[in-house]
Amino acid sequence: ILEEFFWLECGMELKRAKAKLQPGIAFALNDRLREQFKRMLPFRPTGAQKRALGEIARDMAEPHPMNRLLEGDVGTGKTLVAAEAAIIAIENGYQVAVLAPTEILALQHYAYFSGLLKKLGHTVVLLAGSQAARDKKQIKKLIAAGLAKVVVGTHALLEGDVEFQALGLAIVDEQGRY
Repeated sequence: ILEEFFWLECGMELKRAKAKLQPGIAFALNDRLREQFKRMLPFRPTGAQKRALGEIARDMAEPHPMNRLLEGDVGTGKTLVAAEAAIIAIENGYQVAVLAPTEILALQHYAYFSGLLKKLGHTVVLLAGSQAARDKKQIKKLIAAGLAKVVVGTHALLEGDVEFQALGLAIVDEQGRY
């Protein structure tokens, strides 16, 4: 078993090293919008939230793709950290996709992101399988034109006709489903 784990870890390290060679987006870290965002919050982020966002922000500033798992119990503020990471992407001119495993969770994320980011003037849209075809078509036009800065959705985000103008960050809430 030890030998199998050794080879598995070697393979994973080779995969990580190869990923670091891939070109990615080096996001500029601008505190202006993040500070504005923090002032809008009805509470102060915890030390753990600040530490997680700091690590994520450092990764986003690197010129290679980031692959990070943020783990925590329900109610520990993972969505807040995701929203602050979204601000980094948005302030750099990119769009953000937030993928949820269920429509109920997608609706919750949509309400959360909308409540915070619309105050900053950013358009947040919801794309879900149960929406009318006409509504989905209109939302997809907003996404393709780059007018929707944050797109929250279910598996409908993965459909072949969903085109982002400048996707810079994908957040997946796996909730044990993916």
